[in-house]
Amino acid sequence: MLDLFMRSLPLLRSAALMTVFLGLSSFVLGSALGLLVALSRLSSVPALRAFAFAYVSIFRGTPLLVQILLIYFGLPRYGITLDPVPAAMLALTLFSAAYLSENFRSGINAVDKGQWEAAMSLGMGYWKAMSRVVLPQGLRIAIAPVGSRMIALIKDTSLASTITVVELTRVADQVGASTFRYMEMFLMVGLIYWMINQILTIIQTLLENRVSRRFL
Repeated sequence: MLDLFMRSLPLLRSAALMTVFLGLSSFVLGSALGLLVALSRLSSVPALRAFAFAYVSIFRGTPLLVQILLIYFGLPRYGITLDPVPAAMLALTLFSAAYLSENFRSGINAVDKGQWEAAMSLGMGYWKAMSRVVLPQGLRIAIAPVGSRMIALIKDTSLASTITVVELTRVADQVGASTFRYMEMFLMVGLIYWMINQILTIIQTLLENRVSRRFL
C-alpha cells in the first residue's frame, strides 16, 4: 500500500486541498445564508416565514446528489452554465444552509426569554436585542450542532466527484481504475477524510471550551 500511496501522493495532496476548500467555503457561505434563513423563520413577516420554511423543506427534503445534478446539468437549459467547482460549491452551500438555519434557529430559541425581557427593559428594539443579546448566546449554544454540520459537509464533498470535480473520492476512483487497487485507494482516502475531520473536531472542541469559559 505504501508504494501506491507514494505514487498517488501528488494527486491526493491536490485533491485533499480541493476537498477542504469546497467544504470550508461552502460552510462559510452556507452559515451566512443559513443565519438569514433562520432569522426569516423567526420574523414576524408571514411572507418571510413562508419563504424560509419552503426553502428548508425543499433543500432538506431532497438528496444532495440530485441538487448537484440539477444545478450542473439542469441550469444550462435555462442559459446558466457553471463549471464543476462553482456548481458543486453552490449546491453544497444551498444544501448546508438549510440544515444550518435549523441549528441557528434552535440555538436562538433556546435562549431564555428573560434575556429578551431584560433587553427590552433597557429600551432596545427587536433587532438591537437580537444582535447584541440573544444572537451571541444563541450562536454559542449552536456551536456543537454547527460543528457537526461542518464535518458532515466535508464528507458531502465526495458527491462533487459525480460532476468531475477532482477531489479525494474522484482521485481514488481514477487511480483505482488505472491500477485495479480499489480497496487500497479507498482505504487511504477514507483515512484522509478521517484525519481532516479529526482536526476539525479538535478545533470545534477548543472553540467550545474557549467560548464556555467566557460565559462562566
